[in-house]
Amino acid sequence: MTNDKVFSKSRRNALKTLGLGAAATTLPLWARYAQAGTAEPIKVGFQAHKTGIGAAYGRWYERTTMAAAKKINDEGGINGRALEIVIEDDGTDPKRGAEVVEKFATRHNVDVGFGTLFSHVVIGSAPRAGELKLPYFVVSEGHHVASGMLNRHTLQPCITDVKSQVAAMAPFVANNLGKKVTMIFPDFAFGHDHRDFFSAAIEAQGGEVVAKIAIPPTESSFTKYFPKIPRNTDVIYHVMVGPAVLTFVKEMGEFFGPSRPEIFGFIDSLEAVDINSPGLEFLEGTYFWEGHPRYAQANQTEYDKAYRAGVGVDNTGASISDSKDIATYAHMFGCWETLHTIKAGMEAAGYQSTADRSKLIEAVEAMTDMPEGFAHPQGAKLFNGKTHQVFGHQYITKVSGGRLNLAHTTSIEDTFYPDEVDYTKQSF
Repeated sequence: MTNDKVFSKSRRNALKTLGLGAAATTLPLWARYAQAGTAEPIKVGFQAHKTGIGAAYGRWYERTTMAAAKKINDEGGINGRALEIVIEDDGTDPKRGAEVVEKFATRHNVDVGFGTLFSHVVIGSAPRAGELKLPYFVVSEGHHVASGMLNRHTLQPCITDVKSQVAAMAPFVANNLGKKVTMIFPDFAFGHDHRDFFSAAIEAQGGEVVAKIAIPPTESSFTKYFPKIPRNTDVIYHVMVGPAVLTFVKEMGEFFGPSRPEIFGFIDSLEAVDINSPGLEFLEGTYFWEGHPRYAQANQTEYDKAYRAGVGVDNTGASISDSKDIATYAHMFGCWETLHTIKAGMEAAGYQSTADRSKLIEAVEAMTDMPEGFAHPQGAKLFNGKTHQVFGHQYITKVSGGRLNLAHTTSIEDTFYPDEVDYTKQSF
């Protein structure tokens, strides 16, 4: 059954359960759930990077999560029950992440855990989720899920991983920008995925990585790293994260001046940062990978329009209430889409309580096509139930006139790679 059918069926079932039909939308939310015969909400534990190097992402992940929860509740909730988001800060720290997972399971008694972004926190948290039999839906990009290093309780159903992203990017880089690449990346699991998978992907295109520059995630100044870039570099490939990304990009521009190599960046280096910030003028003509284009494009869909309105983001990717507050737009859609997938899975499984957690996981494993729509505004996807990993379109944008304009969209097939695990063979 495709997600399209799951969503349609679940909406009909929700109305049938409520016994209200079209009149359901005219009642206040509490009254709808009261008439459904239960006051017990579905609890989703949101593991938030409120502090630490992931704080900018955490704030927008939370904002997107709350907007998606409101949409779901306004449409009747999940199996006629309200959706409640329980938030705990993990400090973007692996040890605290595991503690948050335990608190979700033992203190809050949530139905599922959800939302983790930074790969080292996912890797530190997922084993505990497996031990506690807690379904753990991550919104990260690392290859840790699909590699098989985690467990059957951990799924990544609505955001693609680095291995698939770079496989789709490498042909564009090699054919349009150059084949001798210097990589600059953060020195932890997410950056190592980029290092390893892009190196292999560019070599498959006849290119080579001439230098690999790893930068500690707590670094605040980067000038000392740029002299390490070899003179024969055609392309600088950069992917940085954390509160110092603006400094990184500015210092790179100051170092090279007008005589720079081609530059291809992952938007992580500029998430939550206005590309029109002083000192970033040198980015004109450079390229970025984006998971979801920050700027509304000429071919903008009604789904993207509705999503932007729901989370309160304008057509430039800034908060409607504060134009200086730039969203982490390339990533946060994963929270919106994953909550909708949890809803679809619970309704397909007839989920009633934590005793049905394995049924929920099996229902999500059975999903395949995820059509573009109001539940999936980033684009169509294909979920692989064996590897617990989704595959989808990737977007390359070019900085032009102070905007990020779409230059290339990959196919879903461009992102495929062979399965490395079959979680469905693992016991619960």
